[in-house]
Amino acid sequence: MDRVEQPDARLGTGGHNKTIMPTDVRCLVETDESSGVVRVSGVLDASSTGTVRDALLGRLSDRPGPLVVDVTGLRATDPATWDVFGEIRRAVLDWPAADLLLCDPSGAARNVPAWPTLDGALASLAATPLAAVLTADLEPVVAAARQARQLLGEGCDRWGVPELTEPGTIAVTEMVNNVVAHARTPMTVRLAPRDSALHVAVRDHSSRLAAFTGFAPPHTAGGRGLLLIDTVSERWGATPVPDGKVVWCVLHPEHHP
Repeated sequence: MDRVEQPDARLGTGGHNKTIMPTDVRCLVETDESSGVVRVSGVLDASSTGTVRDALLGRLSDRPGPLVVDVTGLRATDPATWDVFGEIRRAVLDWPAADLLLCDPSGAARNVPAWPTLDGALASLAATPLAAVLTADLEPVVAAARQARQLLGEGCDRWGVPELTEPGTIAVTEMVNNVVAHARTPMTVRLAPRDSALHVAVRDHSSRLAAFTGFAPPHTAGGRGLLLIDTVSERWGATPVPDGKVVWCVLHPEHHP
């Protein structure tokens, strides 16, 4: 079990899979590496929602698949603080193969699928096939864009959406090139289908957020990467996470007949 609490000192807890990560001292975030379940316990108040958000977004950004969070041992000083779980789910729903599920006997959290028992939440998760996911860890070098394009082409062929190969190639190339040019950190490219759409994300380790500020002047070179992503995708965004960000986009076949 990995425990998350303040102060920041990393403390052993008697097992090889136990680590302390930073969060509010009265609110613990513990990750069970064997099951993937995250337990949030203690007191949830205005001072701890930010660190709980960071801990869960960090977990979701580092591994694909839905995350089950057990809040059985959590109590809130203000009912509104429960909304943090709905905010986290909205932030990740367009990421490839990401979702947030709760074990919440109290029923206090809104806008998040919840079960009264952990067994129920895990059974529901097991009954839903894990989405197909392709992932590549890349260095911030010029060749990274070519590797990302190869991954995307493989995914479109495998998932039967060849019409998304061209727009997906444009999007992932610009996303990776932005990391190479600006973030200059190692990155993770992740792809997954959902219904008929293709979800693409690039996670880097720079806090500098991508932002589309309008059309670049015709006489300038560059500056059109985010415009291209905006043009070929149904929607896109950039989500801050601890130690970086996730830039994502969703491509629909209907958008590219």
